[in-house]
Amino acid sequence: MLKVAIYGMGNWGSRLIESVQGKSDKIKFVCGITRDPAAHRASADKYGIALTNSYADALRDPQIDAVLIATPHSLHCQHIVEAARAGKHVFAEKPITLTAATAQQAVDATKAAGVTLGLGFNRRYAPAFVEMRRRILAGEIGDVLHIEGQHSGPSGYKLKQNWRATRAESPAGSMSPRGIHTLDAMINLGGLVSEVYAHSARRTLQAPIDMDDTTSMLLKFRNGITGYFATIFVTGELWRVHAFGTKGWIEMRGDTELLTRGLDGNPERIMLPVVDKERAELEAFADAVAAKQPYMVPPEQAVNGIAVIEAIVASEETGNVIKIK
Repeated sequence: MLKVAIYGMGNWGSRLIESVQGKSDKIKFVCGITRDPAAHRASADKYGIALTNSYADALRDPQIDAVLIATPHSLHCQHIVEAARAGKHVFAEKPITLTAATAQQAVDATKAAGVTLGLGFNRRYAPAFVEMRRRILAGEIGDVLHIEGQHSGPSGYKLKQNWRATRAESPAGSMSPRGIHTLDAMINLGGLVSEVYAHSARRTLQAPIDMDDTTSMLLKFRNGITGYFATIFVTGELWRVHAFGTKGWIEMRGDTELLTRGLDGNPERIMLPVVDKERAELEAFADAVAAKQPYMVPPEQAVNGIAVIEAIVASEETGNVIKIK
Protein backbone atom coordinates (compact mmCIF):
# COMPACT_ATOMS: atom_id res chain seq x y z
CA MET A 1 0.00 0.00 0.00
CA LEU A 2 1.53 3.31 -1.13
CA LYS A 3 1.09 5.98 1.56
CA VAL A 4 0.75 9.46 0.08
CA ALA A 5 0.68 13.03 1.34
CA ILE A 6 -1.21 15.52 -0.82
CA TYR A 7 0.00 19.11 -1.03
CA GLY A 8 -3.04 21.18 -1.99
CA MET A 9 -6.44 20.46 -0.45
CA GLY A 10 -8.68 22.35 -2.88
CA ASN A 11 -11.57 20.96 -4.90
CA TRP A 12 -9.37 18.89 -7.20
CA GLY A 13 -7.29 17.60 -4.34
CA SER A 14 -10.47 16.41 -2.65
CA ARG A 15 -11.57 14.68 -5.84
CA LEU A 16 -8.27 12.81 -6.05
CA ILE A 17 -8.52 11.69 -2.44
CA GLU A 18 -12.14 10.59 -2.90
CA SER A 19 -11.27 8.48 -5.95
CA VAL A 20 -9.16 5.99 -3.97
CA GLN A 21 -9.63 6.49 -0.24
CA GLY A 22 -11.13 3.36 1.27
CA LYS A 23 -11.59 1.87 -2.21
CA SER A 24 -8.10 0.95 -3.33
CA ASP A 25 -5.78 -1.71 -1.95
CA LYS A 26 -2.82 -0.07 -3.73
CA ILE A 27 -2.76 3.54 -2.54
CA LYS A 28 -4.13 5.69 0.25
CA PHE A 29 -3.74 9.27 1.43
CA VAL A 30 -2.42 9.67 4.96
CA CYS A 31 -1.67 13.39 5.17
CA GLY A 32 -2.85 16.69 3.73
CA ILE A 33 -0.56 19.71 3.52
CA THR A 34 -2.26 23.11 3.50
CA ARG A 35 -1.60 26.66 4.67
CA ASP A 36 -4.85 26.60 6.65
CA PRO A 37 -5.50 23.19 8.24
CA ALA A 38 -8.62 24.46 10.04
CA ALA A 39 -10.29 25.18 6.70
CA HIS A 40 -9.94 21.56 5.64
CA ARG A 41 -10.62 19.80 8.94
CA ALA A 42 -14.00 18.43 7.87
CA SER A 43 -12.57 16.96 4.67
CA ALA A 44 -9.59 15.47 6.52
CA ASP A 45 -11.88 13.87 9.12
CA LYS A 46 -14.11 12.49 6.36
CA TYR A 47 -11.20 10.73 4.67
CA GLY A 48 -9.24 9.87 7.80
CA ILE A 49 -6.09 11.82 7.02
CA ALA A 50 -3.83 13.99 9.16
CA LEU A 51 -3.28 17.67 8.40
CA THR A 52 -0.16 19.83 8.56
CA ASN A 53 0.89 23.26 7.34
CA SER A 54 4.54 22.17 7.03
CA TYR A 55 5.73 20.59 3.80
CA ALA A 56 9.14 20.03 5.39
CA ASP A 57 7.59 18.01 8.21
CA ALA A 58 5.72 15.82 5.73
CA LEU A 59 8.90 15.21 3.74
CA ARG A 60 10.71 14.15 6.92
CA ASP A 61 7.98 11.68 7.88
CA PRO A 62 9.26 8.13 7.24
CA GLN A 63 5.67 6.83 7.08
CA ILE A 64 5.03 8.83 3.90
CA ASP A 65 6.16 7.14 0.70
CA ALA A 66 5.09 9.72 -1.88
CA VAL A 67 3.78 13.24 -2.33
CA LEU A 68 1.03 14.38 -4.68
CA ILE A 69 1.59 17.98 -5.80
CA ALA A 70 -1.62 19.97 -6.41
CA THR A 71 -0.27 23.43 -5.64
CA PRO A 72 -0.21 26.50 -7.93
CA HIS A 73 1.63 25.73 -11.17
CA SER A 74 4.52 28.09 -10.52
CA LEU A 75 5.40 26.16 -7.34
CA HIS A 76 5.48 22.69 -8.89
CA CYS A 77 9.17 22.63 -9.76
CA GLN A 78 10.26 23.66 -6.26
CA HIS A 79 7.93 21.16 -4.61
CA ILE A 80 8.91 18.30 -6.93
CA VAL A 81 12.62 18.93 -6.43
CA GLU A 82 12.23 19.11 -2.63
CA ALA A 83 10.25 15.86 -2.55
CA ALA A 84 12.76 14.07 -4.77
CA ARG A 85 15.67 15.19 -2.59
CA ALA A 86 13.79 13.82 0.42
CA GLY A 87 13.51 10.45 -1.31
CA LYS A 88 9.76 10.66 -1.86
CA HIS A 89 8.07 9.49 -5.03
CA VAL A 90 6.17 12.31 -6.73
CA PHE A 91 2.85 12.56 -8.52
CA ALA A 92 2.48 16.06 -10.01
CA GLU A 93 -0.75 17.49 -11.32
CA LYS A 94 -0.62 19.01 -14.79
CA PRO A 95 1.03 21.15 -15.92
CA ILE A 96 4.24 19.75 -14.48
CA THR A 97 5.67 23.32 -14.46
CA LEU A 98 5.28 26.47 -16.54
CA THR A 99 8.53 26.41 -18.54
CA ALA A 100 10.35 23.67 -20.40
CA ALA A 101 13.52 24.46 -18.46
CA THR A 102 11.89 24.00 -15.05
CA ALA A 103 10.01 20.93 -16.31
CA GLN A 104 13.33 19.37 -17.27
CA GLN A 105 14.79 20.42 -13.91
CA ALA A 106 11.97 18.62 -12.11
CA VAL A 107 12.39 15.50 -14.26
CA ASP A 108 16.15 15.50 -13.69
CA ALA A 109 15.69 15.80 -9.93
CA THR A 110 13.48 12.71 -9.77
CA LYS A 111 15.87 10.75 -11.98
CA ALA A 112 18.86 11.73 -9.84
CA ALA A 113 17.01 10.67 -6.68
CA GLY A 114 15.82 7.40 -8.20
CA VAL A 115 12.18 8.11 -7.39
CA THR A 116 9.11 7.59 -9.56
CA LEU A 117 7.54 10.64 -11.24
CA GLY A 118 3.83 10.41 -12.03
CA LEU A 119 2.04 13.07 -14.05
CA GLY A 120 -1.64 13.95 -13.75
CA PHE A 121 -2.95 13.26 -17.23
CA ASN A 122 -6.06 11.39 -16.11
CA ARG A 123 -7.59 11.56 -19.58
CA ARG A 124 -5.03 9.05 -20.85
CA TYR A 125 -7.26 6.60 -18.99
CA ALA A 126 -10.48 7.66 -20.73
CA PRO A 127 -11.86 4.47 -22.34
CA ALA A 128 -12.30 6.16 -25.73
CA PHE A 129 -8.69 7.32 -25.79
CA VAL A 130 -7.37 3.93 -24.66
CA GLU A 131 -9.29 2.23 -27.48
CA MET A 132 -8.36 4.91 -30.01
CA ARG A 133 -4.68 4.49 -29.24
CA ARG A 134 -4.93 0.70 -29.41
CA ARG A 135 -6.52 0.85 -32.85
CA ILE A 136 -3.99 3.34 -34.21
CA LEU A 137 -1.06 1.25 -32.94
CA ALA A 138 -2.68 -1.81 -34.54
CA GLY A 139 -2.59 0.00 -37.90
CA GLU A 140 -6.34 0.29 -38.38
CA ILE A 141 -6.13 3.75 -39.95
CA GLY A 142 -2.75 3.17 -41.60
CA ASP A 143 0.02 5.72 -41.34
CA VAL A 144 -1.07 8.77 -39.33
CA LEU A 145 -0.98 11.93 -41.43
CA HIS A 146 -2.78 14.55 -39.38
CA ILE A 147 -4.29 15.00 -35.89
CA GLU A 148 -6.92 17.52 -34.77
CA GLY A 149 -7.84 18.42 -31.22
CA GLN A 150 -10.45 20.50 -29.42
CA HIS A 151 -10.88 21.00 -25.70
CA SER A 152 -13.36 23.69 -24.82
CA GLY A 153 -16.08 24.59 -22.34
CA PRO A 154 -17.68 27.35 -20.24
CA SER A 155 -15.29 27.17 -17.26
CA GLY A 156 -14.00 30.68 -17.92
CA TYR A 157 -17.34 32.12 -16.84
CA LYS A 158 -16.88 30.50 -13.42
CA LEU A 159 -13.41 31.90 -12.75
CA LYS A 160 -12.85 33.82 -9.55
CA GLN A 161 -10.10 36.28 -8.76
CA ASN A 162 -7.44 33.83 -7.62
CA TRP A 163 -4.17 32.37 -8.87
CA ARG A 164 -5.86 30.25 -11.54
CA ALA A 165 -7.23 33.34 -13.29
CA THR A 166 -3.92 35.02 -14.10
CA ARG A 167 -1.64 34.94 -17.13
CA ALA A 168 1.29 34.18 -14.85
CA GLU A 169 -0.24 30.89 -13.69
CA SER A 170 -2.37 30.14 -16.77
CA PRO A 171 -0.47 31.22 -19.89
CA ALA A 172 -2.02 30.64 -23.33
CA GLY A 173 -5.61 30.84 -22.16
CA SER A 174 -7.16 27.57 -21.06
CA MET A 175 -4.14 25.46 -22.00
CA SER A 176 -3.28 24.79 -18.36
CA PRO A 177 -6.75 23.82 -17.08
CA ARG A 178 -8.05 22.15 -20.25
CA GLY A 179 -6.02 22.20 -23.42
CA ILE A 180 -2.91 20.51 -22.06
CA HIS A 181 -4.90 17.27 -21.72
CA THR A 182 -5.69 17.12 -25.41
CA LEU A 183 -2.25 18.34 -26.40
CA ASP A 184 -0.89 15.46 -24.33
CA ALA A 185 -3.15 13.04 -26.20
CA MET A 186 -1.93 14.41 -29.54
CA ILE A 187 1.72 14.10 -28.48
CA ASN A 188 1.05 10.58 -27.24
CA LEU A 189 -0.38 9.65 -30.66
CA GLY A 190 1.80 11.73 -32.96
CA GLY A 191 5.12 12.12 -31.17
CA LEU A 192 6.94 15.25 -30.07
CA VAL A 193 5.95 18.64 -31.52
CA SER A 194 8.63 20.58 -33.40
CA GLU A 195 6.83 23.74 -34.63
CA VAL A 196 3.97 25.92 -33.38
CA TYR A 197 2.08 28.81 -34.92
CA ALA A 198 -0.62 30.25 -32.65
CA HIS A 199 -3.18 32.92 -31.90
CA SER A 200 -4.35 33.54 -28.34
CA ALA A 201 -6.56 36.39 -27.13
CA ARG A 202 -9.00 37.53 -24.47
CA ARG A 203 -12.19 37.91 -26.47
CA THR A 204 -14.87 37.70 -23.78
CA LEU A 205 -13.49 37.48 -20.24
CA GLN A 206 -13.38 40.77 -18.40
CA ALA A 207 -11.14 42.25 -15.69
CA PRO A 208 -10.14 41.34 -13.05
CA ILE A 209 -9.78 38.01 -14.84
CA ASP A 210 -6.43 38.35 -16.62
CA MET A 211 -6.14 35.45 -19.05
CA ASP A 212 -7.00 34.64 -22.65
CA ASP A 213 -10.16 32.73 -23.48
CA THR A 214 -9.66 31.78 -27.16
CA THR A 215 -6.50 29.97 -28.24
CA SER A 216 -5.75 28.10 -31.45
CA MET A 217 -2.62 26.73 -33.10
CA LEU A 218 -1.11 24.87 -36.00
CA LEU A 219 1.34 22.12 -35.08
CA LYS A 220 4.05 20.18 -36.85
CA PHE A 221 5.39 17.00 -35.28
CA ARG A 222 8.99 15.87 -35.60
CA ASN A 223 7.98 12.89 -37.71
CA GLY A 224 6.14 15.05 -40.27
CA ILE A 225 2.58 14.63 -38.96
CA THR A 226 0.62 17.89 -39.02
CA GLY A 227 -2.08 19.04 -36.63
CA TYR A 228 -4.25 21.81 -35.39
CA PHE A 229 -5.79 22.42 -32.03
CA ALA A 230 -8.01 24.92 -30.21
CA THR A 231 -9.09 25.48 -26.64
CA ILE A 232 -11.86 27.96 -25.83
CA PHE A 233 -12.84 28.82 -22.27
CA VAL A 234 -16.19 30.51 -22.97
CA THR A 235 -18.27 28.09 -25.05
CA GLY A 236 -20.09 24.77 -24.77
CA GLU A 237 -18.38 21.59 -23.63
CA LEU A 238 -16.41 19.69 -26.26
CA TRP A 239 -13.45 17.36 -25.97
CA ARG A 240 -12.35 15.61 -29.13
CA VAL A 241 -9.27 14.14 -30.78
CA HIS A 242 -9.42 13.18 -34.45
CA ALA A 243 -6.64 11.27 -36.23
CA PHE A 244 -6.48 10.85 -40.02
CA GLY A 245 -4.48 8.09 -41.66
CA THR A 246 -3.86 6.48 -45.02
CA LYS A 247 -6.59 3.86 -44.38
CA GLY A 248 -9.24 6.04 -42.74
CA TRP A 249 -9.86 8.09 -39.63
CA ILE A 250 -10.79 7.68 -35.98
CA GLU A 251 -12.29 10.28 -33.65
CA MET A 252 -12.98 10.30 -29.94
CA ARG A 253 -15.58 12.60 -28.40
CA GLY A 254 -15.39 12.68 -24.65
CA ASP A 255 -14.54 9.76 -22.41
CA THR A 256 -16.68 7.03 -23.89
CA GLU A 257 -17.59 7.76 -27.54
CA LEU A 258 -15.51 6.72 -30.53
CA LEU A 259 -16.18 7.09 -34.26
CA THR A 260 -14.16 5.36 -36.95
CA ARG A 261 -14.32 5.19 -40.73
CA GLY A 262 -12.28 3.38 -43.34
CA LEU A 263 -11.85 4.32 -46.97
CA ASP A 264 -15.28 2.87 -47.78
CA GLY A 265 -18.60 2.47 -46.03
CA ASN A 266 -20.26 4.41 -43.23
CA PRO A 267 -18.76 5.57 -39.93
CA GLU A 268 -18.96 3.13 -37.02
CA ARG A 269 -19.96 4.49 -33.61
CA ILE A 270 -18.54 2.72 -30.56
CA MET A 271 -19.73 3.39 -27.00
CA LEU A 272 -17.55 2.33 -24.10
CA PRO A 273 -18.20 1.97 -20.34
CA VAL A 274 -17.34 4.75 -17.90
CA VAL A 275 -14.29 4.32 -15.66
CA ASP A 276 -12.93 6.35 -12.75
CA LYS A 277 -9.98 8.01 -14.50
CA GLU A 278 -8.55 9.49 -11.31
CA ARG A 279 -8.50 6.14 -9.53
CA ALA A 280 -6.94 4.56 -12.62
CA GLU A 281 -4.09 7.07 -12.81
CA LEU A 282 -3.33 6.95 -9.09
CA GLU A 283 -3.33 3.16 -8.97
CA ALA A 284 -1.07 3.13 -12.04
CA PHE A 285 1.31 5.40 -10.13
CA ALA A 286 1.27 3.00 -7.18
CA ASP A 287 1.94 0.09 -9.55
CA ALA A 288 4.88 1.94 -11.12
CA VAL A 289 6.39 2.62 -7.69
CA ALA A 290 5.94 -0.99 -6.59
CA ALA A 291 7.45 -2.38 -9.80
CA LYS A 292 10.22 0.25 -9.89
CA GLN A 293 9.15 1.02 -13.44
CA PRO A 294 8.60 4.39 -15.19
CA TYR A 295 5.10 5.86 -15.05
CA MET A 296 3.07 5.61 -18.23
CA VAL A 297 3.59 9.29 -19.23
CA PRO A 298 7.13 9.60 -20.64
CA PRO A 299 8.83 12.66 -19.10
CA GLU A 300 10.04 13.87 -22.51
CA GLN A 301 6.41 14.09 -23.65
CA ALA A 302 5.46 16.15 -20.60
CA VAL A 303 8.41 18.51 -21.14
CA ASN A 304 7.49 18.85 -24.82
CA GLY A 305 3.93 19.80 -23.87
CA ILE A 306 5.24 22.65 -21.71
CA ALA A 307 7.53 23.76 -24.55
CA VAL A 308 4.44 23.95 -26.77
CA ILE A 309 2.68 26.23 -24.26
CA GLU A 310 5.74 28.49 -24.19
CA ALA A 311 5.74 28.48 -27.99
CA ILE A 312 2.05 29.47 -28.13
CA VAL A 313 2.80 32.58 -26.06
CA ALA A 314 5.89 33.41 -28.14
CA SER A 315 4.06 32.92 -31.43
CA GLU A 316 1.18 35.16 -30.36
CA GLU A 317 3.62 37.85 -29.27
CA THR A 318 5.81 37.74 -32.41
CA GLY A 319 3.45 36.50 -35.11
CA ASN A 320 6.08 33.90 -36.06
CA VAL A 321 6.31 30.16 -36.30
CA ILE A 322 8.19 28.99 -33.20
CA LYS A 323 10.52 26.02 -33.53
CA ILE A 324 10.97 23.68 -30.56
CA LYS A 325 14.36 22.04 -30.13
